[in-house]
Amino acid sequence: MKTLRILGTRGIPAAHGGFETFAEHLALYLRDRGWRVIVYGQEIGQAPVAHDTWQGIERVRISVAGDNALYTMRFDWLSILHAAKHNDLCLTLGYNTALFNAVLRLKGVPNIFNMDGIEWIRAKWSKPAKTWFWINDWFGCWLGNHLIADNPAIKTHLMTRVPDDKITMIPYGAVPVKHAPEEPVRQYGLEPGRYLTVIARPEPENSLLEIVEAFSVKQRGYKLAVLGSYQADNPYHAAVRRAASQEVEFLGAIYDAPTVQALRFHSAAYVHGHQVGGTNPSLVEALGAGNAVIAHENRFNLWVAGQGASYFDSVNKLSTCFDQLLSDDNTLRRMREASRQRFEQALTWPIVLSQYEELLTRFLPSNIAAARQGNANAMGVVDQTGQDNSQSQIRQGMPEAESALGASLQVTCRYKSNFIDGEIQDRR
Repeated sequence: MKTLRILGTRGIPAAHGGFETFAEHLALYLRDRGWRVIVYGQEIGQAPVAHDTWQGIERVRISVAGDNALYTMRFDWLSILHAAKHNDLCLTLGYNTALFNAVLRLKGVPNIFNMDGIEWIRAKWSKPAKTWFWINDWFGCWLGNHLIADNPAIKTHLMTRVPDDKITMIPYGAVPVKHAPEEPVRQYGLEPGRYLTVIARPEPENSLLEIVEAFSVKQRGYKLAVLGSYQADNPYHAAVRRAASQEVEFLGAIYDAPTVQALRFHSAAYVHGHQVGGTNPSLVEALGAGNAVIAHENRFNLWVAGQGASYFDSVNKLSTCFDQLLSDDNTLRRMREASRQRFEQALTWPIVLSQYEELLTRFLPSNIAAARQGNANAMGVVDQTGQDNSQSQIRQGMPEAESALGASLQVTCRYKSNFIDGEIQDRR
């Protein structure tokens, strides 16, 4: 039976973030197509490793004593050790602890990395955290049998580390929203079609301050519904709140999926301020809901939202976008149609997951062995083992790997007190 082990998430069903949502969709999709799927999940406590099933998906539940970055790293290590006992294909989501995956490579266990975003360029991370991400970015490229980039710009970045044929670009997906009740919208004091949505963590690189400032320049006759947790003791959060006019509504963090879908579906437009990263799930979900999209102008968002969106790169330009679009129903309608077309073209779950299955099938151990045997036969050499020659491949890159590993250990030891205090944890 075709088997896949999924590592790097907190587990399923999804309750934490984009990778968990993706893991749930992929696991159920492959289950329906005859695969055996095992998903590793992190729990807090000191219980032994537990095994159970959820909707036909096997789960390996690994407990660690705490919930900060150090314990998450321990969970990753224990998950990898467990997976290394089996010769099943692994899919690792994210590269936070990629260097630990040397165990899988040395054991000859095939492992594909979804390399996520270029995390080490984000302004929010401290210097030691950026160094850690940079080192593991390299290790993921070296140690993975193959890499997945969720955006062409991410693939371009990875091509500075590995050859093009080691990378496959597959974006993130979403569920289309074609109908939604109005009640959840009205419960927040909003009128369907008379507000815009912003759904993002309140961080500088997500342009929340610029969005609120641009919207609050004048009275708009629309509301701006801002989803997310804003803390009074956070200077940036406080600055965003101070910049807001009376037409800006801070709704808090909303985790109920049907409510978020309704807020998206009935909004006049979605404002997306993310400046870095790859294919952002929130933007894909906005396209799936048929939102007119106003997005920060960068290489990531331009590919995802396409030509039908409106773009900004400054407060003034965004304010002008609001002026033009909120007074032009025809343009908003065309933008909504363009969003749905872009979504149906490349970003539905069936499209995305079928691409994953095709790639994963190529790297099943039996198929790797068959391909290697075919190559050997073509050269007149018979491969009697069918095993991965991972150790020799790793040794070829040992000088660079040893140098990077030494640097990572120095960083971890030197900055232990502030590095493990939740920074990597925020990635999940």
